[in-house]
Amino acid sequence: MPARFDRLGIAFQYPDNWTLDDTDAMLGRRSVTVYGPNGALWSVAIHSGSVAPERLAAAALEALTQEYKSVETEAARETIAGHELTGYDVAFYCLDLTSTAQIRCLRIDQSTYTIYCQAEDRELERVKTVFLAMTTSLLTEIDAGAT
Repeated sequence: MPARFDRLGIAFQYPDNWTLDDTDAMLGRRSVTVYGPNGALWSVAIHSGSVAPERLAAAALEALTQEYKSVETEAARETIAGHELTGYDVAFYCLDLTSTAQIRCLRIDQSTYTIYCQAEDRELERVKTVFLAMTTSLLTEIDAGAT
């Protein structure tokens, strides 16, 4: 049975063998991160709706390009649970391993959401569906008004 997070306007389901880090949420920030057993991570943050999703995605991309030297990026758009998300797919090296990150942003009502997923490439195929399930769960909860 999946675990469930529901605080500060953020609600979603995640695998019960993943570790929740709600340090930011405990400090009153509207963000939370979940870590997989092998290092993958999925994170969501809520920002003011006055901030354009494209601007947040670009800021997240800029942070990654400053952190890692060799970064390959590709603009991305996808529809999940009936919502159009915009952002980037990013490939980079970390500790001599190739990793992929997905930056996705969207605006719903008065909030703009940033969803960030990252995994080492060998693990990515195993956790890709987990990332999608958590994002779908988040968006479904928002639509249901549970947040």
